[in-house]
This record gives sequence, structure tokens and C-alpha cells, in this order.
Amino acid sequence: MKAFKAYDIRGIWNKDFNKEDVYKIGFFLPIILKTKHVLVGRDCRISSDAIFNALVDGITDSGANVSDAGLTTTPMIYWGTGKFEFGGSVMITASHNPKDHNGLKVSAANALPVGYDTGLSKLEELVESGVVKPASKKGMVQPIEISKPYLEFLNQYNGDFSTLRFGVDCSNGMASLFVKQLFGNQAFYINDTMDGAFPGHEPNPLEPENQEQIKRLVINRQCDFGIIFDGDADRVMFIDENGRFVSPDLIIALMGHYFFEQKGLKGLVLQDIRSSRSVSEYLEQFGATVETWRVGRAYGASKLREINGLFGGELAGHYYFRDFYYSDSGLVAALIVLQLLNSFKAAGFNFSHLIKNICPYYNSGELNFKIERKQEAMNNIVDYFCSQGKPNQILDFDGYRLDYPDFWFNIRPSNTEPYLRFIAEAKDETKLNYIKNKVTEIIHRLN
Repeated sequence: MKAFKAYDIRGIWNKDFNKEDVYKIGFFLPIILKTKHVLVGRDCRISSDAIFNALVDGITDSGANVSDAGLTTTPMIYWGTGKFEFGGSVMITASHNPKDHNGLKVSAANALPVGYDTGLSKLEELVESGVVKPASKKGMVQPIEISKPYLEFLNQYNGDFSTLRFGVDCSNGMASLFVKQLFGNQAFYINDTMDGAFPGHEPNPLEPENQEQIKRLVINRQCDFGIIFDGDADRVMFIDENGRFVSPDLIIALMGHYFFEQKGLKGLVLQDIRSSRSVSEYLEQFGATVETWRVGRAYGASKLREINGLFGGELAGHYYFRDFYYSDSGLVAALIVLQLLNSFKAAGFNFSHLIKNICPYYNSGELNFKIERKQEAMNNIVDYFCSQGKPNQILDFDGYRLDYPDFWFNIRPSNTEPYLRFIAEAKDETKLNYIKNKVTEIIHRLN
């Protein structure tokens, strides 16, 4: 089925999947999760109620019970899965995708991600060819209130932000449930009403056009920084006091001050394969060891659990925490950054100064090349650069990352589209432009 992806189930509602598909997903899901009790939450998208009803009909027809958490953020469902010891959970959301999309994020016990390699492929087989035979006793649906204890959990990361002026863009998504209770009245809020039509802008903070409102707010209100969440609040991104977007991987480095300096903790840190070299270099001052792994929550959260890492993050704005069942939370990340920026402001440092101090490199940002012959293109690119000089390191678990003394790059295939994703970083701009031009030339030859 087209909606089954590497990390979740997602697509255009009533095109890539429909109510019949969702019913079957619900019916067979307890088999995959090996549980008779599933926690379910949903976002504010227009189609979420219809998906909820079909999913619950399927789960209860299988004989399993449902705890209905109502409208929630995705991280709240992760937290609730672990905290209340559910055997599995589903969050109905398409995260940052446009309004006509929707989907399901599935977790096993202890909020362990269920991706295509760890259960969704089997679920897809059952949906396509399994026999639906309702149980003799239908399961029950009961509401569950977890927002209050979840808010109490989040407040342990809260602090005094009274010296800060900052803007918050909720993207008309699920962060609206909690931001005002957490951040207080000194923040300037926009798009803070839940609306599944996303009238402010599409709920994807990585797209520059979706950052324009929060950038203007920061400049016009003379804020110290801005915060922007995606649709389901599992991701968060930041704008500095000059209205410039802060690359999310650099926030991993900044968080070192919280975990290692302020809290005095020790442990491993996880980054994805696209992360700036400056992240590991900056965290060296705290004695931290940084592990690199594949892109996506299904891989990142599982890897952080495997290595018992302290925290980690991705270029896409996901931040994972050991104390959050190794899962990602945009609100936890935002609260930690707020504490840090408050401390640094008191010491006379603004956000842009901190980021400049973290990263001295020139970075291309992630570039997308449309091409069908993805593996051939990647091989040609790797062969070319290796012929010019042996790299210090080659990583090959998510496309390829080649590290040289004065530059590195990652070229990786999209899991869902005919695209190659490319990102590079170099010590000087001339070198960076050469790398980008050469990669573009090689890909264009194959098109």
C-alpha cells in the first residue's frame, strides 16, 4: 500500500489510504504490537476524527481495548505509552505534511518506534491479504486524561524566562495545547489556535516560506529569538534575534551546556548522518562522545535506546531524550533552549553569537535532486571524490557520508520519492561551491 513508509503510515487521505484501510490497520495492529490495549491520540486535522473512528472500530473488533487520549501532541502519546505501560499506541497525524494528508505513527511498549523494518511491513501484508474475522467479544473504548500529568512532567524543565522576549509560532498545530501554560505571558504567540486547515501556513518549519511570519515577529517585536513548531509538536526549530533560521543540528551542540555543564551528567550523544562536524567538535569540551546514525525517528529513537544515550537530535528538528523514553519532544527541547538562552543573556551573549561560536563552517543546507537512478548517481559521486583523495572516514548506512580534513558531504536516497538528498560542509566557501557544482554535474549527466 502506498501509505506505508519507512517510519510510519502516511499519505493523502482518501487517495493513498481510506477508511477501509484504516479499519484493517486497527484490526491487525494488536497482533503486531502483541497487546490487547492500545493508546490512541489524534491531531486537529480535518480527517483525524474519521480516521480515529475507523481505527477504533478495527481495534475493538479484534477484541482489544482502546484508551482514547483525544486531541494530543505526538510526544504526549509517546510519553503516555511509556508512563502508563501500554503495550502499544497510535498517534493519528501527518506531522508536517499539508492539510489533505494524514497518517498513523505506531509505537510498541515503552514508546519503541515501529517502522517498516520492525513491524509495519508485516502489518502491510496483513492489511493487503489477511482475513478479518471479528472477535466474539468486542473490545471497549474508554477516555483517558493524560494531559495534566504530562504537563507536570514538562514543568520540570521549566524555569524563569522573565528576562526573555521571544516569539512562538504553533503553526495552527498541537503545540497550542501547552505553550501558554509553559511559556507564560511574555511570549508573543502567532498561529496558536488549533486548525486542521492550517490557515497561517503549512505546518512544516523547515520550508523557508513557513518561517516568514515568525521571522517578521522576531524583528518587529525586537525579540531575543523565535520558536516554531511543526503540526504535531514533535519537532521544533529556532530563529535568532536577527531573524535568521538556526540549523537544527547546531542545537544538539548547544544542549551540551544544559546536560553536561548545568546538570553535570555524563553520557553519549546521538546525531544523524547529516549533522555538522561542529556538533561533535563543540561537545568535545564537555568530554562527550557523539554517535552518528541514520535519519528518522524509527532509527534515531531506537539507536539512542540501544546505546543508552543521554540525548540526541536530527537536522530535521527532532530531539530525543533518555528521560523521555528515548523519544522526541519539541516542547522539552524548547524548554531546555529557553533555560540556556536565559542564562546566556544574563551573561551578555545573544543567540547569534552562540551559534557563530558553535559552527565556523560553510554549509550547503540539504539540497534535493530529482533522479530515478539514485544508487548509480551515489556510486558515481563517491567514486569521483575517492579518486581525488582518500577520505578520513566513509559511512555507508544511510547513503554515504565522506569525511575529509577540510570538508564532508552526505548523499542519501529519499525513502519515499525519486530524490537524492545532498548536504555538504567545508572550511571555505570556494571549496563548498566546488563540491556542490561537481555533485550537480555528475547527477545531471545521469538525467
